[in-house]
Amino acid sequence: MNSLSPRRRFARAAVAGLALTGLLSACGGSGDDSSSKSSGPVTLPFWGWANGQEAVVKAFNASHKDIQLKYTKVTDQLTMQKQLTNAVKANNAPCLVQNTAEYVTSWVSQGALADITKYVEPSKDKFNAGSWAGAQVQGKLYGVPTSSAPNFTIYRTDIFKKYGIKPPATWDDFVAAGKELKKHGVKITNFAGEDPSTLEVLAMQAGAHWYAIDGNAWKVDFQDEGTLKAAKVIQEIIDNDLNSKLSFADYAAVQRNYDNGGTATRQISTWQMAGMVQNFTKSFGKWALSPWPTYAGEAAKTPAGTNLTGSVTLVTKQCEHQQQAAQAALWMSTDSGAVKTMASPTTGNGVMPALADSDTYVPEAISDKLLGSNYQPAQQVVKDSLNTVTTDWTFGPDWTAMFTEMQAGWAKVINKEEKVTDLLAHMQEWTVKDLKSRGISVKG
Repeated sequence: MNSLSPRRRFARAAVAGLALTGLLSACGGSGDDSSSKSSGPVTLPFWGWANGQEAVVKAFNASHKDIQLKYTKVTDQLTMQKQLTNAVKANNAPCLVQNTAEYVTSWVSQGALADITKYVEPSKDKFNAGSWAGAQVQGKLYGVPTSSAPNFTIYRTDIFKKYGIKPPATWDDFVAAGKELKKHGVKITNFAGEDPSTLEVLAMQAGAHWYAIDGNAWKVDFQDEGTLKAAKVIQEIIDNDLNSKLSFADYAAVQRNYDNGGTATRQISTWQMAGMVQNFTKSFGKWALSPWPTYAGEAAKTPAGTNLTGSVTLVTKQCEHQQQAAQAALWMSTDSGAVKTMASPTTGNGVMPALADSDTYVPEAISDKLLGSNYQPAQQVVKDSLNTVTTDWTFGPDWTAMFTEMQAGWAKVINKEEKVTDLLAHMQEWTVKDLKSRGISVKG
């Protein structure tokens, strides 16, 4: 939640081992790899947006004579989507692209990505299972995972103490805490009108599956029990005016609001702490972490923050040196210096590595400056969250278009122009129709 800022998300495309026929409108094979024909150093264009990436590229270039990366920093994830689309159409795509797991299936369906399985499969054991799955579609790998996203709540300890509020253990507690804070002019969370990730991640936590594969067809379901459970919580927050409505278009204003105590919690992953550290001036040492709220009567389960980053470095089909590109992507995700650079909220983006031993990087990825005396206990909250990330969420082949459509409806929901259930009903009809228009087999 609160995630359409320097960004973005993590989750898994759990579609391994299924036939491609009817499921995707195009295949994302690797094409011809001309790397064997080249001699001497090769230069690989690499597009990304994350803080710290330039330092990692510099370190890579300094340690590699035969492969050099030419880095171009893109503004953010949404800009990347547009620029990559244009580049693919113009047959001018870079070799390497920083992206996030929810878009992999969409790019494969458009034939934009290279199958690099043979180059990276031997490194599988270096990565945690969930992150590894995020770079796959139909059991084939199109990139190398760079980060995962354990989720938790960060909250203002001084505000909670002042009004006698405990960290919410359940979403019912969360709503109750929001009502108490409202009496004192404080919001409990922020719902940006352009960012429906709140709905997505709460639905995921409740066991929803917006996309699934049924035989040789996609199944679409925005009306399942988990999604409606999430909708109920969100609607209660909105109906009671418990949320701020600050857009990430003015990212500084969002951060000032948190720093000044206008909003008291965020449901986040480690990477969002980087923006807090880099923008706050007043509230350092006044924040603490607690587990992600659960649904009443259910055991704690932190969902994958599919709009909260969890990046992959993808190799494009138009790249002439796919093997070298795969090697570079692996280095950036596994070299200890590169990983530490990106994990730090000061030098990088504060992301949790995608590595199997990523819990060892927890002290790197959270800020003692931000958390103060709560820094040590916060490490355990993050480590516990690493073990509870959802692994059974599937991204559909039109995810990019679907999410864009959902954004428009989410803005209406936040402004109380329609209910969450209205949006979900629209998305059910719209997504089925969209997939059919692309020639993709679909049920729903």
